[in-house]
Amino acid sequence: MYEMEKETTNLKKNIGFVAALSTVMGTVIGAGVFFKAAVVAEATGTVSLSLLAWFLGGVITICAGLTAAELAAAIPETGGMMRYIEYTYGKKPGFLIGWAQTVIYFPANIAALAIIFSTQVINLFGLSSSLLMPIGVAVALFLTLTNLLGSKVSGHVQSFTTLFKLIPIILIIIFGLFAKSKVNVSLLPVTAGKNLGFANALGHGLLATMFAYDGWLHVGNIAGEMKNPKKDLPKAILLGLAGIMIVYMLINYVFLKSMPISQFIGNDNAASDVSAILFGGLGGKLVTIGILISVFGTINGYTMTGMRIPYAMALENTLPFSKQLKKLSKSGVPINCGILQVVIACIMIFLGAFNTLTDMLIFVIWIFYTMTFLATMILRKREPDMNRPYKTPLYPIVPIIAIIGGLFIVINTLFTQTILALVGIALTAVGFPFYLYKEKQNKRMEE
Repeated sequence: MYEMEKETTNLKKNIGFVAALSTVMGTVIGAGVFFKAAVVAEATGTVSLSLLAWFLGGVITICAGLTAAELAAAIPETGGMMRYIEYTYGKKPGFLIGWAQTVIYFPANIAALAIIFSTQVINLFGLSSSLLMPIGVAVALFLTLTNLLGSKVSGHVQSFTTLFKLIPIILIIIFGLFAKSKVNVSLLPVTAGKNLGFANALGHGLLATMFAYDGWLHVGNIAGEMKNPKKDLPKAILLGLAGIMIVYMLINYVFLKSMPISQFIGNDNAASDVSAILFGGLGGKLVTIGILISVFGTINGYTMTGMRIPYAMALENTLPFSKQLKKLSKSGVPINCGILQVVIACIMIFLGAFNTLTDMLIFVIWIFYTMTFLATMILRKREPDMNRPYKTPLYPIVPIIAIIGGLFIVINTLFTQTILALVGIALTAVGFPFYLYKEKQNKRMEE
């Protein structure tokens, strides 16, 4: 039976409902909504199915957050999902999620966002498209160096950029809703675009929304510091993620009523173009700068969080070169983990486009997300007396919805983007021989 780590018992319980709600919304809202809107529109082909994909993505995310928070509250260990999976399924699956986060999830997020940052800079200043990769690599390297200066510096960057990420969203929604519609928007009937199968189009669209909704896994980590987690955490997750879903649907409605869907589809600069339509040339550029600051902050967040995963694994001596990866800089930052992460990210910038990278990382991480939802049900049966400061409401309906949503995302990607899915699986599976090698090596050292 699981026993809470000693250090977590000393956490001060000073987080109330409002603070929990703002934490939920601040964790999830990022840059994805600006740049996945055009991808969702391209995948679905119609305004009605596009908005349905955003709605269903929100419902799955709410159920996912409500389910995973139970494990976060019951197993409040550093490492998060890696620890939940290890505790439920054993050390090998726990290692594989850590490996997948190290070599795919965090580097791919950094690479994809660096590409989109570069795209927006080029669009804003009218630069040559040949600068796409150099600018992307430069921003990834700059933010890694910033993080290597210490968590205090990277924390200041995060605080500053968090203030800005809501401004473009609020401005676009308020002005866009009251602006005269330039496009005839039809919400019913819900249909797919020409020559697109409904299920296939919805699956592609749903996968794209998941990148914008990603981040919900971390919302349960504050349970140990909440005054009343049983009452306030489910409310904060439900209202916070529902609020995000409404915001995402509203901003997409504004996008699609401001620009014909034919011009919107596949347009990486769609958010900037809509801003220019709503606010004029100068106003559009100012909103684009706000979006750039938001993307910059999101890259910083993934850089700061990501380098801690291989460090935690290296402390357990489960990664190749664990001795080197355990090294901390004078400022207390895992310097070699940061270098490893940015090297992988830079390779990905040169190899993959924004949508390819985000689809692959979402596919891989949702395999483990689905295992996490299932773990909630397994532990309910296996350890009914486990201390659970918070329990998933409407059990087992909410976990089942999360599991079905996860399976749909994973299976649909396997059938519709088979090569991409197989590459993601292969990169994850590559970690297994390393695990076996380190396991044998560690046993020899113990003998």
